[in-house]
Amino acid sequence: MDVLAGIKKNNFVVVGRVGMDLFTGPDGATETADQFTADMGGSSANIAAGVVKLGGKASLVTRVSDDAVGRFCTNKLDHYGVGRAHVKPIGGEFRNSLALYESRIEDHQSVIYRNSAADFEMTIEDVEAVDYASYGALVTAGTVFAAEPSRSATFRAFELAREAGIPIIFDVDYRPYSWPSAQVAEEVLSKAGALSDVIIGNDEEFGFMAGGIDKGMDKARALAASTATIVVYKMGEHGAVTFADGAEIRTGIFPVTALKPTGAGDSFMAGLLASIADGYPLKDAVLRGSACAAIVVAKPGCAPAMPFPADLENFLANHSGPTHVT
Repeated sequence: MDVLAGIKKNNFVVVGRVGMDLFTGPDGATETADQFTADMGGSSANIAAGVVKLGGKASLVTRVSDDAVGRFCTNKLDHYGVGRAHVKPIGGEFRNSLALYESRIEDHQSVIYRNSAADFEMTIEDVEAVDYASYGALVTAGTVFAAEPSRSATFRAFELAREAGIPIIFDVDYRPYSWPSAQVAEEVLSKAGALSDVIIGNDEEFGFMAGGIDKGMDKARALAASTATIVVYKMGEHGAVTFADGAEIRTGIFPVTALKPTGAGDSFMAGLLASIADGYPLKDAVLRGSACAAIVVAKPGCAPAMPFPADLENFLANHSGPTHVT
């Protein structure tokens, strides 16, 4: 399998949730706010929207609640140009996820509602309805594995993607509140990582899979040496190390005055994939992903803050450049 060739098709099937975000204005505190802005949320949906805004194609596979909030989410997918032929409603008491977060760094609060989450009701039949060979790669984020039947469905999607000859791209994206226990999360996320061709995670997430944060770098290195083609080990303000083809590529970040801490990882993934698809060398693609992350944390919202190509090029042209990492 040629992983880069798959990504360069710039057409992704993205498995995972779409939700509603409610966020305050700049410096707003939730407990005193009387107005919120509503937009699309959910890691997988944000990644898909980011890819589309940067010129690619993306289709989502998930379940949404059969109510006004679910329809809000599907309307937003249409707004961002994300395909939703495989976004199915589910009735009963299942509900779309809801995130309330603040556009501030100091004392920032994010409150996530995931009770009886509709996206966890995605089934094996849902993923078997997808024609994986019509896409260049499958993308997902770790939360999709946190509960059944979504967990088994996503592993089935991995099998079908492998059979279709397309690469699997996995953002570890560990969210403790979604999992029944840390032990289950460690086992399942490690299994997903071992099946993936491209793995992206931060130092805490790789450390979590390895059984200690001090072992995270070695875990990332070992995955790149055995099963994965590309592994990106993110270290926050200290940049990232990308493992590929036996090399270790160290890159910095683009310092900005951040408005909020949310959305950076989703935007990084979208920018990385779009830049590889556009033919940039891997190091440049990682840096462009980092620039996309910087753009998003400096603006309100997640999906609406994702850059278009002109926004990214303008940022790169006017920024002093990434931090130097040795």
